[in-house]
Amino acid sequence: MSAFASLPLLIEPAELASRLDADELILVDLSTTARYAEGHIAGARWVDSKRTQLGQPPAPGLLPPVQQLENLFAELGHHPEAVYVVYDDEGGGWAGRFIWLLDVIGHQRYHFLNGGLQAWLADGLPVTQEVPAAAAAQSLQLIIHDAPTASRDYLQSRLGANDLAIWDARSPAEFSGEKVLAARGGHIPGAINFEWTAGMDSQRGLRIRSDMAQVLRDLGITPDKEIITHCQTHRRSGFTYVAAKALGYPRVKAYAGSWSEWGNLTDTPIES
Repeated sequence: MSAFASLPLLIEPAELASRLDADELILVDLSTTARYAEGHIAGARWVDSKRTQLGQPPAPGLLPPVQQLENLFAELGHHPEAVYVVYDDEGGGWAGRFIWLLDVIGHQRYHFLNGGLQAWLADGLPVTQEVPAAAAAQSLQLIIHDAPTASRDYLQSRLGANDLAIWDARSPAEFSGEKVLAARGGHIPGAINFEWTAGMDSQRGLRIRSDMAQVLRDLGITPDKEIITHCQTHRRSGFTYVAAKALGYPRVKAYAGSWSEWGNLTDTPIES
């Protein structure tokens, strides 16, 4: 049985610290390269966050080509029994996006380190500069699953549905159209704005707020609805994607195209 079998999606630093030697563990660090070099959790493999995105305008947040994902996961030593624990140094944007990637490839054995490296350091746990040995060379054939992702067409077809909540993780200025980062500013009709950083507790190492469930209920982002979350490029909404999943919301999708796609099209409806 896996050492992680009894743990929920969201785990605390102490729970990871006691399992760092587990054979099935693939520990993924999505911090900046400078932060990783300065010190990371023992055994963590650094992943360049750029490799998790398509990286091309007008919608750089879209899924990378399958071959690129196969190369990435092969380098990590991916296998069916692997248990991933994922973290970053910003509270969970990139780490949450990586959880979404795991959903996309149909691998459900994963955990999100609550607060990431900030929480680990706040708890006084050690870091190292030692880089783990490369995983054995292998080739992979991944199957891409559509369910975790809302395409532009899908989202547009669902606008106005009673059982839909669109969670916009951008800043209030972006949401209102005061700050424009695409051809057009504003937000998707009916979207609810709750900035990703507002979901983090700065006093607890950027862990997810303990009152998050109530905050979301008060906003109308409730478990009975399909949650589609986005930001500008589906980095910030990586955090909101995993936060909703950690709360047990049964229907969560990421709009990977996000505002960089929606706001750069001429025929998508917009409110401000």
